[in-house]
Amino acid sequence: MAENYRNKAVRWVAGAALVATVAGVTGCSKGTDSAADKKPTASRSTAASPPSATRPSTAEGAAAAWVTAIIKGRPKQACLVMASPAADASPARVGTPAMCNSNTPDLRKMLDNVGKFRASFTPKGSTGDPKVDVAQVPVTGDKAVVPADKVTVDGQTLDKVILSNSTGLKPGQLDVKIESAKIDGAWYVTNFDLHVG
Repeated sequence: MAENYRNKAVRWVAGAALVATVAGVTGCSKGTDSAADKKPTASRSTAASPPSATRPSTAEGAAAAWVTAIIKGRPKQACLVMASPAADASPARVGTPAMCNSNTPDLRKMLDNVGKFRASFTPKGSTGDPKVDVAQVPVTGDKAVVPADKVTVDGQTLDKVILSNSTGLKPGQLDVKIESAKIDGAWYVTNFDLHVG
């Protein structure tokens, strides 16, 4: 059975600290745990949301803003369009300017890890000012999944960009998805799944 490699872009811990474990292909599991098993639930956020002008109004807009911020080397902007879904009794938490500009160890780790995706998401020969487009995807309730082949960066699909920047991977071995949820009327990236196998 092929191993599944998985990254979680967004997780929150108690106390509203944003934690991300997005550091290339670092985690590895043989289970069948999938992003579909973790269903984000739209809910009230505990902190003030970013101004409405900066909050994406669609799942596609959230994915495009997140990918663009990563390629431009602006992890704090990526943080602003990230959120954790509500879980159990905990309300959803969104990236706010105060949180994304803080200096907590968890946030520093998240920003560093999000920054590590830059090389994987950037097409060869890119100017660093990408044109990112996301095709419309189905929305179920307040949730959506954007497969990487629906995201284009300077005319190339994100899955092909990641594949071209990897070593040893072949077409068909990579499954990449960006999950998002609608929280307080805006869309946020809630998970990033990368499976190789």
